[in-house]
Amino acid sequence: MSIWTRIADAISALASGEGLSAMFDRLRAPPERSVLFTIAVIALGAKMAKADGQVTRDEVAAFRQVFHIPPSEEANAARVFNLARQDVAGFEEYARRIATMFNDPGGAMTLRDLIEGLFHIALADGHYHPKEDDFLHRVSAIFGLGDRDFRALRARFVQDGPPDPWEVLGLAAGADAATAKAAWRQLVRDCHPDGMIARGVPQEAVRLAEKRLIAINRAYEEISEGRA
Repeated sequence: MSIWTRIADAISALASGEGLSAMFDRLRAPPERSVLFTIAVIALGAKMAKADGQVTRDEVAAFRQVFHIPPSEEANAARVFNLARQDVAGFEEYARRIATMFNDPGGAMTLRDLIEGLFHIALADGHYHPKEDDFLHRVSAIFGLGDRDFRALRARFVQDGPPDPWEVLGLAAGADAATAKAAWRQLVRDCHPDGMIARGVPQEAVRLAEKRLIAINRAYEEISEGRA
């Protein structure tokens, strides 16, 4: 059974008049992680689209790049998106519910993966709107990411200047070589597809790590060669 079929089943299980908030509660114990991750990205992506006032073709295309939605399942993805846009619940309520479902030891990395997916969608149209930045900063705080973690994620995506390699690796500027190497190795391990799937990222979204790995390797190369 594909992830999209399981999402369709989750939607069908909703009683008439219930929104996605009810769906999150139904998935709470125990959450089916790959389904929950996908629904969370779609739902928060829909709320983020409302933040800057429009949904562009590029944002839709970016979502397809992340999740590889087969034509036969487009209606299910669109239904989740539309439910989220129409739901009276705010994005902060969604974020809090999602955070509680990934509150186990491995959940923090899954939430970081989720934020990364939202960055990918936000930057798809080539413009990072201040309201999108506010949205992502607030969601990351609800997810328990500190300011340094948020800046590290943003440095990989928002190219308003040369990315700070220290920020990309989540380090204080001028950290010693051993610390930089250890941070780089850990981040590379975090990008491994097997690890991502184990912590709940669906196979359809593992491509999220490709851009991350390029930025991480580039940052470490700059630091190790003394160019930072």
